Amino acid sequence: MAVTVNSGNAPVSDTQASTSADRSYEGSTFQYSMLLEHLIGEKRPIKDLNPTVMGGLPNPMKTDDQKMIERGMESCAFKAVLACVGGFVLGGAFGVFTAGIDTNVGFDPKDPMRTPTAREVLKDMGQRGMSYAKNFAVIGAMFSCTECIIESHRGKSDWKNAVYSGCVTGGAIGFRAGAKAGVLGCGGFAAFSAAIEYYLR
Repeated sequence: MAVTVNSGNAPVSDTQASTSADRSYEGSTFQYSMLLEHLIGEKRPIKDLNPTVMGGLPNPMKTDDQKMIERGMESCAFKAVLACVGGFVLGGAFGVFTAGIDTNVGFDPKDPMRTPTAREVLKDMGQRGMSYAKNFAVIGAMFSCTECIIESHRGKSDWKNAVYSGCVTGGAIGFRAGAKAGVLGCGGFAAFSAAIEYYLR
């Protein structure tokens, strides 16, 4: 049985088989590289992450009104007003509580033996609650506003913002009684703010 031999003394059938194998390998390599280009290369289509596709809840696009409301709620003015209202409520409750446990509420210093009436006790409790509410509201608004301004200026949200804001607030309140009181107020408020931030974080 005769076999045709080429110049390299190899059978023709083996040469054809190797050539077809090389072509199939090059074709598979070319297809694989095209597949990679479409999956992770430059031809990969960019898609927005959709929570419905990822298994989460649908998240509709926000309207301009919703974005405006969010910007307003993140503003320093809104934070200051919110802190003012919260401080007013907290201060009023604290003032009423301290007046309730004070045994001297309602007593007349001119006639200490006279028993105060319920109306007089409630009146004193209301006055003390209102006084505490105003003070807490002012302090809360000042602290929140200064913290927001400092955070916007620094571009960071960390514990230093609260410490700086506490120092500014305490110093501004204490300077009404003098420089020494202002320095003590700055240090006291800063230390208290640092302690609260350390506890919360």
